[in-house]
Amino acid sequence: MIESMNSRVDYTTPGTSYLGLSSYGKIMVGDNAFEFYNDKNARDFIQIPWDQIDHIAASVNFKGRWISRFVIVTLAGQQLKFSSRNNKKLLREVRNHFDANKIVRSLSFFDVIKKGLLSLFKRKK
Repeated sequence: MIESMNSRVDYTTPGTSYLGLSSYGKIMVGDNAFEFYNDKNARDFIQIPWDQIDHIAASVNFKGRWISRFVIVTLAGQQLKFSSRNNKKLLREVRNHFDANKIVRSLSFFDVIKKGLLSLFKRKK
């Protein structure tokens, strides 16, 4: 049986992990860690302590009205993608345990294209 890292759970919601194939389960935000547990496979879980997270990047659409998914980047460089039914509420709960300045907006599709085009015409020294 899997033991939770949290002694107190503040928020629980159904969610999806995009690590490899999509897996559906529960996302738990607690006092010590961010946790994901798969509904069908008890051995498929992700536990990330708050001190091991470098930053969180959220994919924001429609001028901040809808957050489609978010990525947790660990200090080791891993990028773990998650989504839930209400990502905005989930990230507000995460903000209570994690530094709000490290929750950032990811680049949009057009920002990535613009950055790529500008790098083509940039002078090399």
